[in-house]
Amino acid sequence: MIPASYRAVSLALLACGTAAQLEQSSYAYSPPVYPSPNTTGLGGWESALAKADAFVSQLTLDEKTQIVTGTPGPCVGNIPPIPRLGFNGLCLQDGPLAIRQADFASVFPAGLTAAASWDRDLIYQRGVSIAEEYKGKGAHVVLGPVAGPLGRSAYGGRNWEGFSPDPYLTGVAMEHTIQGIQSVGVQACAKHYIGNEQETQRVPSVSASGETIESASSNIDDRAIHELYSWPFADAVHAGVSSVMCSYNRLNESYACQNSYTLNGLLKTEFGFQGYVMSDWGATLSGVPAIEAGLDMNMPGGIPFSSATPSYFGQNITIAVQNGTLAEERVDDMVRRVLTPYFYLNQDQDFPTIDPSSSGMNTLFPQSAWVYQFDLNGTSSRDVRANHAALIRELGAAGTVLLKNTNGALPLKNPKYIGVFGNDAGDLTNSLYFFLDGFGGQYEYGTQPVGGGSGTGRSTYVVTPLDAIKARAKKDGALVQYILNNTMASTDLSYLYPPTQELDVCLVFLKTWATENYDRSSLHVDWDGDALVEAVAANCTNTVVVTHSGGLNVLPFASHPNVTAILAAHYPGQESGNSIVDVLYGDVNPSGRLPYTIAHNDSDYTIPILNLTNPGPNDWQLNFTESLLIDYRQFDYANKSVLYEFGYGLSYTNFSLAGITVQDVAGGNLSALPPAQVVAPGGNPALFESVLKVTTQVQNTGSVAGAAVPQLYVGMPSTVPSGTPPKQLRGFNKVPLTPGETKTVTFALTRRDISYWDVEAQQWRIPEGTFTLSLGFSSRDIKHSAIVCPLC
Repeated sequence: MIPASYRAVSLALLACGTAAQLEQSSYAYSPPVYPSPNTTGLGGWESALAKADAFVSQLTLDEKTQIVTGTPGPCVGNIPPIPRLGFNGLCLQDGPLAIRQADFASVFPAGLTAAASWDRDLIYQRGVSIAEEYKGKGAHVVLGPVAGPLGRSAYGGRNWEGFSPDPYLTGVAMEHTIQGIQSVGVQACAKHYIGNEQETQRVPSVSASGETIESASSNIDDRAIHELYSWPFADAVHAGVSSVMCSYNRLNESYACQNSYTLNGLLKTEFGFQGYVMSDWGATLSGVPAIEAGLDMNMPGGIPFSSATPSYFGQNITIAVQNGTLAEERVDDMVRRVLTPYFYLNQDQDFPTIDPSSSGMNTLFPQSAWVYQFDLNGTSSRDVRANHAALIRELGAAGTVLLKNTNGALPLKNPKYIGVFGNDAGDLTNSLYFFLDGFGGQYEYGTQPVGGGSGTGRSTYVVTPLDAIKARAKKDGALVQYILNNTMASTDLSYLYPPTQELDVCLVFLKTWATENYDRSSLHVDWDGDALVEAVAANCTNTVVVTHSGGLNVLPFASHPNVTAILAAHYPGQESGNSIVDVLYGDVNPSGRLPYTIAHNDSDYTIPILNLTNPGPNDWQLNFTESLLIDYRQFDYANKSVLYEFGYGLSYTNFSLAGITVQDVAGGNLSALPPAQVVAPGGNPALFESVLKVTTQVQNTGSVAGAAVPQLYVGMPSTVPSGTPPKQLRGFNKVPLTPGETKTVTFALTRRDISYWDVEAQQWRIPEGTFTLSLGFSSRDIKHSAIVCPLC
């Protein structure tokens, strides 16, 4: 979603025309790719495409432009209805974890929490449940899930909306989320494509002298684009995603919503994407050039959000076709791409009308600005929450990672005296909503269930940690004392009775705010949380720390002998307190694993957010010189020690892995380059064919039931180009086991999994030489390895 500060900038751009052609980056380059390819309905969309084609044949040119141009209406994004053809329009709504512009709707765990669960089934069910609420409110399109930002920098303000800086884990999460959403008959929109890795200067600004300062340019080399940043988008296309949202930033000097290489070349040609590309809100900075480069839908329409300001699309498309500047065949393809998923998901058949209450919450488009009439005759304020609270509670617990547990401090064993500390433990004091003017929400008091901006949700309630602990304590006949003021708890604990030294356990709740439009300035917890932990731990020998954060935190107190347990609970959604109490008391055995790396110090993270002072018009240049080496790949390549590695997480039980066997599925008939095949959604179908099968056995060797997460990493041969990570995640499974139980686990490695992007051949290549396949319980807890040579 576009910030308010951009509105003045947009007017300046309108005044001066489209952004000037910028000189080619010295680091990376995106070659032009034209024309924009037509959709063919590949991937099972052929019959839907035929319906779309028949519909297009009945449209006037003006009606065609309406279907590709946003308009003021009841939703965050609106495609107007065409009553004469029985088309009721499209309602697009934020965001990836909740239908934001709604009442009586649920707020689900963030994408980061879902990734930390490493649970394909729960990720899929999250997608299903979110889509059920969208459909119940009459929304056709979920503006999510998120694969950009991927998480290049640990300081990224929107990392929590996505899943993980690992492209494989994010790709799996994207695929299962999309399949879940679209199984309900609701469209998913994969965003933000591509290179949208920081919030700072994500949109143009205006200098004090009135000069336009261009958006930051993410300058990314060809291998990194393929092996990191576009990998999960290819998985999204492979899953049949309906739409892809292009991002605000520039990519190799060209704005992402008019970059012909990434839209026409990568997305529509190499990945075989059959749906439509929509702009982020206000990210369309030209008309015909953006259309020719592959943009199919302009959102939200006019800039700023007013019908009085013309869109680059709309009537301008009609004029461009009439004067020969734009071929009507290109417009027809744009419309077909928009309508094909609409028909494929049967949204033309008895789809619910838009909940009128959504319109009343719309701050972008007051009803007085509407140009077209939308059907708002259905029931208002529909309660779409169903029983989703149970899934939210389960996933919140599943996405909680137990980082430290000294001498079995957890699970709690019927403590009689409980102390609760920290401003994250109590109830929210500044409303239940984090989409406010200026994307505010960094409030001192109140637990942090989600982050801020367009990716947030409007909670109908939040179960706080303190409330859930009180409820459990009442049931157990325990006494709870608490101080929620961080400053007071850090300086004076004398008001507690019994004294801190006599408490059975001290639970410290810390939080870290993250939001759209701002990047993080620190990797430490907010509100002097480190000092709070030190003060409590100095007086309490059993201090348990819980963090609610929109990303990773460095944990300087991790080695403190009185800090007996640490849990990273991320952003768990509305059932936050219940989820964490389930884990604290052992009703749920923690099975979350880190989807990122926690290093010793913030200085260990060497990829900063670029933040310039007094920049010139084209000075915002983000050269991704680290290329493939982000997160654990960077630390492994530098052989650098970390505090808690990628994939790490403890349990209340123990697991073992017994051996590793590898089967050559290809039967020794494997070529270095994939055989030429007709591109299907996701790319060359050969890339997704299994070539190796890896098998192991995992056993619960402890005394309580739990879920293991065995992980498979691939190390490439020495013949690959320099800068290749020593190992990369290429498989995982969540395996529930009773005490003593053993299960066989199988990992299927595809051609793409064991290939690198050959920049000269412009193909995925399996390198010659021997690979190392490593099985373990984290990126650095490797139990078994095998050497294979697929091309030998």
